[in-house]
Amino acid sequence: MWEKEEFMEIVEDGYIIGLLREKQEQKAFRLLVDKYKERLYWHIRKIVISHEDTDDLLQNVFLKIWQGLEEFRNDSKLYTWMYRIATNEALNFLSEKNRKVYGNSDEISVYLENTLESEVYFSGDKIQKELQKAILTLSERQRLVFNMKYFDDLSYEDMAAVLGVAVGTLKATYHNAVKKIEESLKIVDVLN
Repeated sequence: MWEKEEFMEIVEDGYIIGLLREKQEQKAFRLLVDKYKERLYWHIRKIVISHEDTDDLLQNVFLKIWQGLEEFRNDSKLYTWMYRIATNEALNFLSEKNRKVYGNSDEISVYLENTLESEVYFSGDKIQKELQKAILTLSERQRLVFNMKYFDDLSYEDMAAVLGVAVGTLKATYHNAVKKIEESLKIVDVLN
């Protein structure tokens, strides 16, 4: 018998899109949520760090997906469309948080690091926490690109569809992010 997770992996996006075309939005939406909720959760969580904020944002993301299903034109992949919505929601959340907490400065990384330090739902070991801290030293775009490539294993083409950036730029951004993370981790290693 199929486990639910295994079944959801084989449900093709084309099938879900077909349900949308047949005006079976509720069934299509249930399949979307079941198939993508975990991936989108972790994508958002890597951006905003906090579990509670991620849960709230994930609900907002699926609400926007539901509201936009009828307009989905199939000119992009379904999951890149959803990733774009999730990314925009997470970045808008951080921008608003930055504006409220720090005025209009670029101090959101301080907030994110403090959140990482106090996050009770962080289950990683010391090495994972140091990696997350190193990632937080990157610019917003570098963090996004690094997380999408390293953790989500998205292709550069899919990342380009989500972020609206040229593939060559994404490759350079990822390369620079990796170098910065390596340098940050070397410094941590020397200090310990």
